[in-house]
Amino acid sequence: MTDSTIATSAPTTLTAEPLTLPCGVTIKNRFYKSAMNEALAGRDCAPTEAHVRLYRTWAQGGAGVLVTGNVMVDHMQLGEPGNVVVEDERDLAMLRRWAAAGTENGAHCWMQINHPGRQSPITINPHPVAPSAGKVAGEYGKFFAEPTELTREQIHDIIRRFANTARIAKKAGFTGVEIHAAHGYLINQFLSPLDNRRTDEYGGSLENRARFLFDVFDAVRKTVGPKFPIAVKLNSSDVPIAIKVNERDGAPGGFSEEESVWVMKQLEARGVDLIDISGGTYSKPVIQTNDGAAEDRRRGVYFTDFARRIKGELSVPIALTGGFRNADDMERALDEGITQMIGIARPLALVPDLPNRIIRDGWRGSVDLPRVTTGIKHLDKAFGGILVISWFELQIHRIARGKHPNPRIGGMRALLFSLKQHGPAALTPRRRKGRQ
Repeated sequence: MTDSTIATSAPTTLTAEPLTLPCGVTIKNRFYKSAMNEALAGRDCAPTEAHVRLYRTWAQGGAGVLVTGNVMVDHMQLGEPGNVVVEDERDLAMLRRWAAAGTENGAHCWMQINHPGRQSPITINPHPVAPSAGKVAGEYGKFFAEPTELTREQIHDIIRRFANTARIAKKAGFTGVEIHAAHGYLINQFLSPLDNRRTDEYGGSLENRARFLFDVFDAVRKTVGPKFPIAVKLNSSDVPIAIKVNERDGAPGGFSEEESVWVMKQLEARGVDLIDISGGTYSKPVIQTNDGAAEDRRRGVYFTDFARRIKGELSVPIALTGGFRNADDMERALDEGITQMIGIARPLALVPDLPNRIIRDGWRGSVDLPRVTTGIKHLDKAFGGILVISWFELQIHRIARGKHPNPRIGGMRALLFSLKQHGPAALTPRRRKGRQ
């Protein structure tokens, strides 16, 4: 972390301003801790005391909203090693402890609820399901089994599962939910004409491809009521950011920006409280390097062109996540009105109290993420994305054990840590939860 000037008294900043959501709930400030895979659940997929310690630390660090990592709605369908699953109330006591910790210090804690569809590594799920049959394309395809096409009955069961998980989240004390409809997971698969080749009411036209997302949203809203925040994480397009960060054409034939805008408007009409803008899929990953701060400087804040495009078309609050490393960029984005919430992930794995430092202490430095390397070039090339994920998971686990993050830890130690935690599944690709 690069230091700059420390103010003697905290100035009034846009990041410190509260935000009232369409449902009437007020968030204390504009810091939105975006989802990262904590990888803290055991083989039983249950939340643990480590989740409690981790989210208490982040809540005390000053963020307005903490979004959990993936919480899956079906224990047979996991997206990554260490996922929590909530499909009944067996873990309600620990969920209540997790929610209570995450809502300390006036923070909101929202559960991100998800289903991986075909994007479930073969090492943990040899029988994935999807809108249509067909393997994951690209270099990652070998890591995933061929999925079976969902029947209408199975689709309706998954919709019920999303609503049930949201119900349990509310009962446990989480103050909102985020429906994950991005990053190539199941809802994104329904939205994409590349992945969804159905000929029934859930396939074909955009209206039909979006039906699954709308059905999930409506079922969740009916279950949790009108005053409970519901966010949706949605791809601006299926374009790989590392390749075409500011272009409007997504993956050829995939979910496009024009389609994304239409879906956002429909969600706004249905009463969504916040849209979390993202992008990329497994086949077209968001980031493919481990260059840290150098990568950040090349790219800057993600999705700004798209955010400017929709500024006048939507009134629902937007969370823009990715590339925010200093207060000046955050203030500029809020002042320009291209976002209402500052999404941060990876910096909070190194500086858990970053919101406090900026709002309370007036800190104006920059969080410089390190280049993650094993020191062996061919290993770095072979495990680039996995290496970065493992390194940030290790930092998260340190926080969860009551230790401080340690940016001096090397990539080799991170790989060994991940292998010890997850076994062979650690070496399969995972969506980069820690990428922001």
